[in-house]
Amino acid sequence: MTANNKKVNTGFFTNIYNSLPETIQGLLRHKLSVIGGIIIFVFTFIAVFAPFITWHEVTKYVVADKFLSPLEKPTYILGTDYLGRDVWVRLAYGARISMIVGLFSVVIAFVIGVPLGLIAAHFGGWTDHAIMRFVDAKMAIPGLLLSMLFLLVLGGGIFTVSLALGFNLSSAQTRLIRSQALSVKGREYYDAAKAMGVSNIRLIMIHMMPNSIQPIIVQASLGVGFAILGEASLSFLGLGVVPPTPTWGNMLSLAFQNMRTAPYLTFAPGIAIVLLVMAFSFIGDGLRDVLDPRLRGKI
Repeated sequence: MTANNKKVNTGFFTNIYNSLPETIQGLLRHKLSVIGGIIIFVFTFIAVFAPFITWHEVTKYVVADKFLSPLEKPTYILGTDYLGRDVWVRLAYGARISMIVGLFSVVIAFVIGVPLGLIAAHFGGWTDHAIMRFVDAKMAIPGLLLSMLFLLVLGGGIFTVSLALGFNLSSAQTRLIRSQALSVKGREYYDAAKAMGVSNIRLIMIHMMPNSIQPIIVQASLGVGFAILGEASLSFLGLGVVPPTPTWGNMLSLAFQNMRTAPYLTFAPGIAIVLLVMAFSFIGDGLRDVLDPRLRGKI
C-alpha cells in the first residue's frame, strides 16, 4: 500500500510539472494576463533592484528640498515630500514591502485555511460543524476591523501585518477547498482507498488535497492583490508597517495630510497600488480561464 501511495503522490507532482507548459501557453493567449504579467514583472524588477535604480538613500532627507514638484530638479523625478525625501526612492522601496506582504499573506492563508477545509470535509460531523461555524463567525467581522484588532494587540510590522491579512484571507481558502474536497469525498477511488484501510492523513494528503487544490491557485493570485490593498489601507491608518520604513500606504497617508500643499504626492503611490492590484486580478482571471475545463477552449 505504501508503494502505491508513493506512486500516486509522485504522479500528482509529475502532472503539475507536465501541465506547466500548457498553463503558461494559455496565460500567454489571455491578453489581460499578459498585461498583468508585464505590470508584475516591472514592479518586481523595481522592488528587487531598488538600490541600483535609485540615487538617494531611502532614509536621506534634505529639508531645503521639501515639496519639490516632479522634475523640478533632475534628481527628483517624482518630487519630494514634506521632509525633502525622494518620492521615487520611497516608491521603489515601498514596492518591496507590498510584494513581501502580499506573498507572505497568501502563504499564511494557505497554511491556515487549506488544512482546516480538508479536515472539515474529511471528518464531517461535529468537526465540520465546529470549523465552519468558526469560519462563519470570523467572516462576520469586517476584514479591516479584524486586522486592526490584530495589530493593536501585536503591533505593526511586516510579519504581523502579513499574519493579520493572512488570517483574514484564510476564511475564503477554507470554504473553497472544503467545497472541492466534499466532491472528491464522494468519488469511488476515495471510498475504495478508505475501505482498504488507508490512514486519514494519507487519504487527505494523497487523495483529497491533490484533487481539490486547483481553485486555490486562482484564489491565491487574487489574494495577493487583496493583501497589497489591505496593507496599504492599514498603513494609511497608521497601523501597518511602522515608519520610517516606506510603504505605499503610509506614503498616501502623508500625501493626504499635505493634499493642499503638494497634491502630486498622491499620484505615485495611488497609481502603483491600483496597477499592482489590477495586475494580480488579471492573472487570477487568466488562471481561472486556463484551469477551468469549461472555459479552456474559449481563450
